[in-house]
Amino acid sequence: MAVFRPTPYHGFNFLVSFVPGEEEEVSAGFAEVSGLSGEVAVAEHRFGNARVNYVTKVPGVHKTGDVTLKRGVIGATNLWEWLDETRAGSLASKRNVTIKLQSEDRSEVVMTWKLFGAFPMKLTGPTLTAKGGDLPMEELTLAAENITSE
Repeated sequence: MAVFRPTPYHGFNFLVSFVPGEEEEVSAGFAEVSGLSGEVAVAEHRFGNARVNYVTKVPGVHKTGDVTLKRGVIGATNLWEWLDETRAGSLASKRNVTIKLQSEDRSEVVMTWKLFGAFPMKLTGPTLTAKGGDLPMEELTLAAENITSE
């Protein structure tokens, strides 16, 4: 359930869950989540005998944006295994993913986004460089059938 307050929450305390009850697992410990979006296509319609010279706009099909998750390389293969399930055509590879934003002191969940029917559409391995000091990051892009927030 969303918790309202007059000042914005910080976006650095969040939990991602691919399997219910495993929000605290390090294998789902992501550094960044982006692309939580929804869009409604608009259909335009006008009768030929309409008395006004403009079109009526009607809501059409809902479309969910692709969600990108980034995490440091931790030696876990769960994302690659999930991609393999999807490549094999398994309908069981579709999962519901939950993203929970926590308050700064982590005492409560203040906002939740749910991705329904999500599956990996792209998994990018890390960039490795011998003279860099950056952490190697994996990037997972999910396609989802629907996104809700609460």
